[in-house]
Amino acid sequence: MIRHNWRSTLETICIPLAALLVSLLLFGIFCAVAGANPVGVYASISKAAFGSWRAFQNTLLRAAPLMLSSLCTALPARLGLVIIGNEGAIVVGGLGAVATGLALSTASPTVVQIAMAIAGMICGGLWIGAVGALRHYRGVNETISSLLLNYIAIALLNHLVNGPMRDPSSLNKPSSYPIADINMLGSIPGTRVHYGLIYGLIACIIAYFLIQRTTFGFAARVAGGNIRAARIAGLAVGKLTIIICFLAGSCAGLAGMVEVAAVQGRANESLNANYGYSGILVAFIARHHPIAATLVAILLGGILASGGILQRSHNLPDATVIVFQGIVFLVVLYSESLYGRFFKKSLAIENQNSASELTMNN
Repeated sequence: MIRHNWRSTLETICIPLAALLVSLLLFGIFCAVAGANPVGVYASISKAAFGSWRAFQNTLLRAAPLMLSSLCTALPARLGLVIIGNEGAIVVGGLGAVATGLALSTASPTVVQIAMAIAGMICGGLWIGAVGALRHYRGVNETISSLLLNYIAIALLNHLVNGPMRDPSSLNKPSSYPIADINMLGSIPGTRVHYGLIYGLIACIIAYFLIQRTTFGFAARVAGGNIRAARIAGLAVGKLTIIICFLAGSCAGLAGMVEVAAVQGRANESLNANYGYSGILVAFIARHHPIAATLVAILLGGILASGGILQRSHNLPDATVIVFQGIVFLVVLYSESLYGRFFKKSLAIENQNSASELTMNN
């Protein structure tokens, strides 16, 4: 058992690292074909992400929504669900936060900020909770339904900022009315990083203790391992599914609130910034572990922060960073098929050796 745990731990660490290294190699080939020096590109990414305190703050600004978004995929994965509706939950969470902030504009800043956070979490939670309900009660595939809900959320955003919520003064870029400056989330003292980073770190820590240290999390892991056995044991699988999906969506909804209350100041097309899709990648690289997701989010946030310098210094298109994400995602998905293979092979050798020793002793 101890050997099994050690090998499982090594696989969990080594396979994602190997996947990242292979991704870097493939991305280097892409850069070389595009006419850029791969070594120079990697140096620029490192400089833009972690080369200075100012650069690292830019990385943290992008890491905050990624931490929250990753939980939208990581939590349902404990139940064996593959949910990719992160982007839609972020959008509806942002819309709910803006509507609440505008409706309570005369209240104290603390009340407005708390209300916006709660509204964003409820909207995002209901959005993904509906995916869980469709899965459990109607048998609708959660991956497809959550993906389609992304497009519905984006269409809803476009309708509202071009119609009922539109600020007439927003001519070139249709937007909602702005949130009052006094009600915006401030920055952590001494930095340019907003408090959304604190929200992300706290959410990941809470998610870890919820899944790993509570009976609720144990029940979710049992249901994810064998849903038939969970039902036989008397676990309320439907209730677990809806609650987990609601919590997952609420994290993404909070990311939407952070974007409008700390960065954009209003709802517009910038709310659809692909943080949801990047959060899916964070969750898979982190193997759906909330604490590991914080580190992966910082790494990916640094990559996102380097998009501008790649365009200026290496004449690469701005979408180069998205290409890099796509390569990483494909390699990581392929690496999922490698888990357990090395252990099974070594275990078979051990069993064979044990049988040979037993035969010789007899």
